[in-house]
Amino acid sequence: MNKILHLNLYKKWFLQILNGEKKEEYRDATPYWTKRLFDENNNPKKYDHIIFRNGYRKDAPEIKVEFLGVNKKGKKFVIKLGKIMDKNKW
Repeated sequence: MNKILHLNLYKKWFLQILNGEKKEEYRDATPYWTKRLFDENNNPKKYDHIIFRNGYRKDAPEIKVEFLGVNKKGKKFVIKLGKIMDKNKW
């Protein structure tokens, strides 16, 4: 069973990932993101893919991207992106 991380993005960042220009996604190192990205032993969680949505509408465009890992860099989490697996509504 695939484990999927769901993330919403503004159009600018969504298009950069879609066009292959953006290979990393950043999130603030807050307790919320720590819980989503790391387990109770502070090991990175393993996801198969990330589904990025451009907005919150029910019919918002989505892209499915390969998840290559996550690490902490200063006060940010860096999510490594692989190849685009699927484009929905594009």
